[in-house]
Amino acid sequence: MDLRPGDVVILKSGGQAMTVAEVHEDAIACVWMGDEGDLFRETLPLAVVERAEIEILDDEEGDDESEEDETSKVA
Repeated sequence: MDLRPGDVVILKSGGQAMTVAEVHEDAIACVWMGDEGDLFRETLPLAVVERAEIEILDDEEGDDESEEDETSKVA
């Protein structure tokens, strides 16, 4: 698996998405934010992770619609 710093991975067994911080020969260092806002860092073997599929939401489109709804209520 060809990973680079900044890529997002997840454990094959599930869990939170993690960002790759460093890539070593057979392991990667990952960082992630815990449920209470704590930052974690761990080095994991490549065999236990896979690239995460991230859905990118277009916030700008959603914001325009909500602004139009609010404007029509005021008028």
